Amino acid sequence: MSIRARFTADETRERILVVAEEHFRRVGYGKTAIADIANELGMSSANVYRFFPSKSAICEEIARRLLEHCHDALSHIAAEHAVPAEERLARMAMAIHRFNKSQFMDEKRLYDMVEAAMTENWHVVQAHLEALVALFAAVIRDGMTAGTFVVRDPVEAALSFKQCHASVFHPTLIAHCALNNDLDQQTSRLTQFAIRALKA
Repeated sequence: MSIRARFTADETRERILVVAEEHFRRVGYGKTAIADIANELGMSSANVYRFFPSKSAICEEIARRLLEHCHDALSHIAAEHAVPAEERLARMAMAIHRFNKSQFMDEKRLYDMVEAAMTENWHVVQAHLEALVALFAAVIRDGMTAGTFVVRDPVEAALSFKQCHASVFHPTLIAHCALNNDLDQQTSRLTQFAIRALKA
């Protein structure tokens, strides 16, 4: 007689996320149904819905966790106050570009999940963009204090810095340029252009 393992609510929620992410990576977001996740876990679809109201809610949590890794890396760079602000901005821009490229291009099955996030305007996407602007603004303030950057509003400058890099930050645009092997150099060129503007 087999005894089914008992899991806490937190453990069950985590198991759902792990199995869902594995399915998204293996067969894609669009081809994965809640029933597929439930079957893998040996539970009913209704039980999965007890923890997540929809498939998009599962995806949003997976995306939030992925983006946290990016935020952690950027926060570490931004906090290196001994490094000049312009160098920190350059390193942050390249880190974002390479993160998006590696996560969403090397993991091609996750790409349709990213497209869904952009289309459905998940809260996690907006929160991610706001986090980027806040981190850029903090470094720009440091540059203003040091006399390197000459801008009136660091938040406005940070928004412009982010927007300047849209073609190398946005996963969909990166995907369209996937055959271009010069994306790292393009990122560097855009960054240097933006930094010159901050100094003007």
